Amino acid sequence: MPGRAATFAQAAAALMAVLAVLAGRIDPARAQPLVFDLSDHLIAISTAFTGTEVVAFGALDEASDVVIVVMGPPRRVVVRRAEPIAGVWVNRESLTFVDVPTFYGVATNRPIEEIASVTALERHGIGLEHLQLQPEDGTEADPDTVEAFRQALIEDMQRRGVFGVDIGQVAFLGDRLFRTTISFPANVPTGQFQVSAYVFRDGTMLTAQTSPLVVSKIGLGAEIYWFAQVHAAAYGVIAIVIAVVAGWLAGVVFRR
Repeated sequence: MPGRAATFAQAAAALMAVLAVLAGRIDPARAQPLVFDLSDHLIAISTAFTGTEVVAFGALDEASDVVIVVMGPPRRVVVRRAEPIAGVWVNRESLTFVDVPTFYGVATNRPIEEIASVTALERHGIGLEHLQLQPEDGTEADPDTVEAFRQALIEDMQRRGVFGVDIGQVAFLGDRLFRTTISFPANVPTGQFQVSAYVFRDGTMLTAQTSPLVVSKIGLGAEIYWFAQVHAAAYGVIAIVIAVVAGWLAGVVFRR
């Protein structure tokens, strides 16, 4: 596919530049402990969008472990607990979480538990079980209740395919060059993502670097999305009218 070929061509060109640094063509004194970038910094979503891939790549000054974390734009999420009452499921309790990433995935060069201790992973919020999901300020709930709602939130996002995503394996070329291919599903949320590379050695995090990635709608889909956000009431009325007209036309056709 042309798009995928262009992606790999960009990644290859960037890797050649990094290789030049490691080969000594550029002053070694200016070399950084971590060089990290993406093959693309924009994912354009059109009506025909079915998902895409972005290559994350870089180089190290010494052999180390690499963890790539992808986080979607944060948002406020309300989690509700439903209970059956007289045979009908009714929402009884709710808990609001703030700064919840709309997409979260991790890639490593080996099992993450072999790279760093639980304490280190918790400190940096790496891994789904260590993701810091905080309830809204002023929330009155005991820790067990908060944890139950937190797990419910995670399970819901996992069912949607946007949370705890195994985005791939970090592969090394030699001891210093690394890359991984990040797959984004068709339902990837829009907004500014953060793709971060963490470097660990002997269980200790040495350095980290973050590269931005924008996911944006284009074309007719973008216009409809903008209209729905800015003119929500008018969009709702139009949607109802279209549904009514479609139902009426269907009835006319079937009567014939």
